[in-house]
Amino acid sequence: MIFLMRIDARLHTPMYFFLSHLSFVDIGFSAVVIPKMLGDLFEERKTISFLGCALHQWFFGFLGATTECFLLASVAYDWYVAIFNPLLYSVAMYQRLCIQMESGPYAASFTSTMNHTTGALQLPFCGPNVINHFFCDISPLLILICADISVNKMVLFVMAGSMLIFSSLMIITSYIYNLIANIRIGSAEGRHKAFSTCSCHLTAASIFYGTLFFNYVQPRASFSLDLHKVLSVFYIAVIPMSNPLIYSLRNKEVKDAIHRTIAKIKFCISN
Repeated sequence: MIFLMRIDARLHTPMYFFLSHLSFVDIGFSAVVIPKMLGDLFEERKTISFLGCALHQWFFGFLGATTECFLLASVAYDWYVAIFNPLLYSVAMYQRLCIQMESGPYAASFTSTMNHTTGALQLPFCGPNVINHFFCDISPLLILICADISVNKMVLFVMAGSMLIFSSLMIITSYIYNLIANIRIGSAEGRHKAFSTCSCHLTAASIFYGTLFFNYVQPRASFSLDLHKVLSVFYIAVIPMSNPLIYSLRNKEVKDAIHRTIAKIKFCISN
């Protein structure tokens, strides 16, 4: 999808600019976790070094939830502008604004990850060294620390909660306005198509945000590592696999771009 959006000039629009970065993030944080997880399935003794675990946690945090949440919010805002101001769309979504909306999630994710990772890994690990998870996530790592981690828990709760609430409010507000605009569409076919697209986007966002809320914002008293592991599979494997289908492959422009690219490849091979 990233390659297609780069080589096809008709996809050089703000929406596909954000979707290409969403695809990059999906590839990134899945590639950090899944190869190690699959390798451990064939290993009797599953180990990871302290440095490896730190890098694992850092890259997963940087390319994970924070970046994807705000990129999804950027996609929702872009769709809102396209529906409510179609004539002024190219003016409202100018290049500098798109770059700021794209670089902002990476900056927020970098700051958040540095706080969580450095704050946790500089504390002493003098107890058990078995991580009750299939990757080095921050929650199971905090359990292994033999020191006061109340500050770490509070920082994680506040930062994760504020990030999730702020970005989810942006998405919900954008889709409410989009639904209002869709109701005003005169064509029944146009309303059906718009509602279908909106419902798919909301379903994907709801699953993603729901798993993150349960994993990182729920009270520690009701925290369950077994449930945490199950829910982690959704935002590590299921969501990255479904995002291209929901946000890209269902679009007519993307389908046409795929056909044009295949035709060009066939033409080059035949020549």
